[in-house]
Amino acid sequence: MEIAATQVKELRLATGAGFMDCKSALEEAQGDMDRAVAVLRERGIAKADRKAGRTAAEGLVVAYIHPGGRIGVLLELNCESDFVARNEQFQALAKDLAMHVAAMNPLYLRPEDVPEAVLEEERRILRVQTADSGKPDQVVERIVQGRLQKFFSETCLMNQPFVKEPERAIEQVVTEAISTIGENIVVRRFCRYQLSEASTKNEVAGDQ
Repeated sequence: MEIAATQVKELRLATGAGFMDCKSALEEAQGDMDRAVAVLRERGIAKADRKAGRTAAEGLVVAYIHPGGRIGVLLELNCESDFVARNEQFQALAKDLAMHVAAMNPLYLRPEDVPEAVLEEERRILRVQTADSGKPDQVVERIVQGRLQKFFSETCLMNQPFVKEPERAIEQVVTEAISTIGENIVVRRFCRYQLSEASTKNEVAGDQ
């Protein structure tokens, strides 16, 4: 069944879980909100979300240079303690995320970081593309919203399929790391450089 964006938003507000986790839980629960909450708890995501509000002021900045030396990434990954910052699993996660940024070239950290002007232009283009479908306006809007999620999965780091495991989004990878490591983990910002680009990309950071 098709899961509406409003359902995902409601579940996110109720649980604090990430977008992809909520959508997946709702799909498994066939749209049943209570069952979706239970699914999240069964997956251990609720446990991770209780940690998500805690301050993450430690961590590290990792550098990744793609073979050939034409692409480089700096990425800051935060945690709660210096002890975890030295943890091999945490460091491996940071390196994997930097490598992913090099490969997939996200433009934003999260959907909420996409400028409203960019979103409006994307919505306008999508509406034009569906204008001749003959469908009612409310159906067109649902189609536009669905395609907007695809736009987020292509341009926002946390929504992108993980390059090493495409069946999981980056948001899910980080959430699972929170559950196993036991501390809040936050991707704070990243910067990607590519040789011969017309201009250097600005730092991409979330509003946190």
